[in-house]
Amino acid sequence: MGLMDRFRPIFGQGKLDVKERFELLREAISGTMSKFYRARDRKTDKVVGLKILDPAKTAAFEARFKGLKKPTEGEIAIQFRHPAIVETYEHGLTTTGAQYLVMEFLEGAGLNSLLLSGNEQLNGRRLQHIRQVAEAVSAVHASGFIHRDICPRNLILTGDAATMKLTDFGLSVPAKRPFMQPGNRTGTPNYMAPELVRRYATDQRLDVFAFGVTAFEMCTNQLPWPRGSTGMAAMSHNRAPTDIRQYRPQIHPQLAKAIHTCIEPELKKRCPSMDEFLQMILQLEHEDQ
Repeated sequence: MGLMDRFRPIFGQGKLDVKERFELLREAISGTMSKFYRARDRKTDKVVGLKILDPAKTAAFEARFKGLKKPTEGEIAIQFRHPAIVETYEHGLTTTGAQYLVMEFLEGAGLNSLLLSGNEQLNGRRLQHIRQVAEAVSAVHASGFIHRDICPRNLILTGDAATMKLTDFGLSVPAKRPFMQPGNRTGTPNYMAPELVRRYATDQRLDVFAFGVTAFEMCTNQLPWPRGSTGMAAMSHNRAPTDIRQYRPQIHPQLAKAIHTCIEPELKKRCPSMDEFLQMILQLEHEDQ
């Protein structure tokens, strides 16, 4: 793919004809606001991920930020070149007016599927993957954004099981005051921070909380609070969480402590940043004692 071809959709010089450009190799996986295809790019013969956003749902979400210059998912995602973030190659509009992203395609499974099936690929690698995810979220924060939906569904393991990668910037916003005002309660309920659930003002620490819940689940296959399928599930997140050692007694004490600082319901007591979390586990070599 030439340089101008790569960036032409960004500059608005034409819209993507999906059927002309791509051979769709797998039926769409439907997400909350989009459809995702495994596709072959006829221009490069490369297998990629093709994400096409639902125009109505996207418009409804972006209406929450009326009057603000909110970047699109593609404009946010394409900024990242990080080993633990799924790479976005291109974004723009299709001929039907839908936003699209052309992305790195990973052969591995989502963390949610791995946890559900009890997959042994995580064994002995949990600390490694927790570090990778923390580094990815740190990179998002350093670039001035809040991901807003850190959860196992948005973490993909590479085919060789070596790297866990962060994806899906559909709910992401700039970490600026106008975008952090009370009221925007979006995300995945089981991973929502208390301040988000109660529609208080937010900041990047809501990602720290969601990361902590995800790391807790990665280590135990359990959640710190009762699991649920609606927003009501998150209403208990202002209470003290279950001690991770109840589910994994052999966990290294320093890793247990670091995870618990991330899921501290009280903001003043919560780990202030992903960099701080990474410092807490810097010397660890194994997830268990």
